[in-house]
Parts: sequence; structure tokens; C-alpha cells
Amino acid sequence: MNYFLCITTEENWNIIKEKKIWGVSKKYQNTISKVNLGDYLIIYEMGKQGKEPKPQYIRAIYEVVSEIKEDNKKLFESYSPNETYPLRIKLKEVKIFEKPILFKELVPEMDFITNKKFWSGSLRRAMAQISEKDYEKIVNFKE
Repeated sequence: MNYFLCITTEENWNIIKEKKIWGVSKKYQNTISKVNLGDYLIIYEMGKQGKEPKPQYIRAIYEVVSEIKEDNKKLFESYSPNETYPLRIKLKEVKIFEKPILFKELVPEMDFITNKKFWSGSLRRAMAQISEKDYEKIVNFKE
């Protein structure tokens, strides 16, 4: 079994929650091709800077329930007008965190983040494969 941290925006988190679909651009084909039926995706909502800053959260955990399908229908919000995140997989809800986990509090415990001071650099991509140990730390996190 594999575990992946899926990095998304607040807008796309709401789409994932409603449609139970995860999608990435073709740029991330190598990463999403490592995903198998039964793997777990942890949804990470990136923060926002500006007048109303927003921190980064772990929002949910989903199980992968389909093979990768290509679909160019506009579903997700994107910075690029032509980007549709066409490489998609269907999901089954495992856990939605009623109170989302503040990711900053997990950083010291995450093995996949090697630079704890500038940790956000580890998350400048659509997906990051993580270990079962890191997955367990997220699932069992207590504030």
C-alpha cells in the first residue's frame, strides 16, 4: 500500500470533497502512475497569503477506488486557463477531519520533510509520496 500527500487549494478541496475525484496535470504523470487501487491520499490544503492569510491544513483521507482516467472536462480551478488536471482517479472517503490538522504542527514529525526550517519547499508539487510511518503520524495526530 502507498500513501500520498495531495497538495491542493481551498477551492479544489471543496471540489474533491463534493465529487470524490483527485486530478493532476500531465506534468505529474510519473507520480500519479505510482498510485494503485486501495492506496491512501491525504488531502493537504495549501495556505494563502495576503490580507486574510490562511494556514495549511490536512483536510481528509481518501482511498483510491479507480484506475487513472484521462478527462479534459473542466472540473478543477487552475492558475492556467487551459489546465484541466486531466489525469484523474475516483476516491472513497476514509476520514474528513472535522477540525482540520494544522500542518505546521506536523512538520517536526514528518520524515519526508528534510528541511524543517523551510519545509514548504517539500510541498511545491501536486503530490508527494510519504511513508506509512508519516501516514500514521498524520492519522493519529492529537493536538
